[in-house]
Amino acid sequence: QVQLVESGGGLVQAGGSLSLSCIVSGLTFDDTALAWFRQAPGKEREGVSCITWRTGHTTYADSVKGRFIISRDNAKNTLSLHMNDLKPEDTAMYYCAAGSKEYYSDDSGIYYCVANPSDFSSWGQGTQVTVSS
Repeated sequence: QVQLVESGGGLVQAGGSLSLSCIVSGLTFDDTALAWFRQAPGKEREGVSCITWRTGHTTYADSVKGRFIISRDNAKNTLSLHMNDLKPEDTAMYYCAAGSKEYYSDDSGIYYCVANPSDFSSWGQGTQVTVSS
C-alpha cells in the first residue's frame, strides 16, 4: 500500500519561497509517476506538476511554469516542490499523489506524465500553503 506524507506548508508573503516535501513509501513497479496537486476552498483540485519516477521527466501547469520546480530523490523516496515568487492565488491545500499512468510521445521518444487527478490513485493528507498579499 502506497503511503504519502506531506510537510513544509506554511504562511509566506507574496514574492517569497517555500519548499514542500512528500515522503513516499510502498511504491511498486507499477507506480510510475508522482505529482503535486492543490485545491483552494470552493475550487476543483488542480494539477500543479508531475514527474515520472524512473526517468524524472517533468510536466508543469502553465500557472506555475518558471516559478515551481518538482524533483524526486529515489534513494530517499522523497518528492519535493520548490515554489518561488509565490502569489496569493497559490494559496491552497497541496497534496502529493502517486499513480501508474504514463504516456509515450512518438515524436520525442519519451515517457511523460500528466497531472490529471484521475491518473493518480494514492494521495497524501495535504499541507496548507497560504500566501499573503
